[in-house]
Amino acid sequence: MEVDDQAELCFPQLNNSCRKPTFHGTDVVFLRFVLSSVSVLTVVLNLLVIISISHFRQLHTPTNTLLLSLAVSDILVGLVPMPREILRKTSCWFLGDLMCSLIKYVSFTVTSTSVGNMILISVDRYVAICDPLHYPTRVTVKRVKFCVYLCWLGSALYNILFFKDELTEPGRYNSCYGQCVFVISYIAGIVDVFVTFIAPVTVIVVLYMRVFVVAVSQARAMRSHITAVTLQRSVTLKTMKSELKAARTLGVVVVMFLICVCPYYCVSLAGNNLLNASAASYVIYLFDINSCINPLIYALFYPWFRKTVKLIVTIQILQPGSREANVL
Repeated sequence: MEVDDQAELCFPQLNNSCRKPTFHGTDVVFLRFVLSSVSVLTVVLNLLVIISISHFRQLHTPTNTLLLSLAVSDILVGLVPMPREILRKTSCWFLGDLMCSLIKYVSFTVTSTSVGNMILISVDRYVAICDPLHYPTRVTVKRVKFCVYLCWLGSALYNILFFKDELTEPGRYNSCYGQCVFVISYIAGIVDVFVTFIAPVTVIVVLYMRVFVVAVSQARAMRSHITAVTLQRSVTLKTMKSELKAARTLGVVVVMFLICVCPYYCVSLAGNNLLNASAASYVIYLFDINSCINPLIYALFYPWFRKTVKLIVTIQILQPGSREANVL
């Protein structure tokens, strides 16, 4: 009996060792396969987005710069939080306390940045639809890049406030060897939920409600005047249609983000008892899977993404002058 107990420990040679997660062999293999497949798919799809927007000059626009930032945060989700969940849920934590603290810090920073990117995307669509005449002068690639840098820097500094104790004393909240947990005080948790969920979601919803109202009115105006337009007017209508289509596509991205994120924060607000239940794992997985969904939305709604993927997969981007290719 003692041998069996020792075999269930992560570190049998240590007295304060955690017990290994209790899974059947087939369950572990299936869970690892599914989570690993989603992680790899997330990395590959977002890498295609990053290469597409970075390589082709026609895609160097303010909106695509925001999509590039979102793809970077999404690919990091596939490289850090997802593998962490695979290790944490299906086996003992063998990477040490310092790596546990660093990975948790990076995970929270990346998710906070994703929320910031969604706010920037909503602001971009708001200005493009509600104030189209001033959009080219107010929203430039240079200004958008500056906002993206601030978003990443602000997220990194914000999460240091929560992880300063763990980064200085790794593993302080672990109850046994082989564990990787994160503990946050109730007040800090409430503040985090407000800063990274309630306030951003409120801003996003308000902006997109305004965008929706203006978009509907513009669409009706275009349908009523479509038969009597000059050449200059037709160009304006074409631009408006393009902006409305972009707003619709990015609206789908925002809605899917909210669908995937809301359950996680609802569980967080419900209290620690529910967070520690097995159901909490599913809301975390749903939170992370959103990073895999975004590139699929681009593939479904953006013809340019399908074109660039074809050029990337067929290695045509290595040809001279491929950066100037017409992908729109």
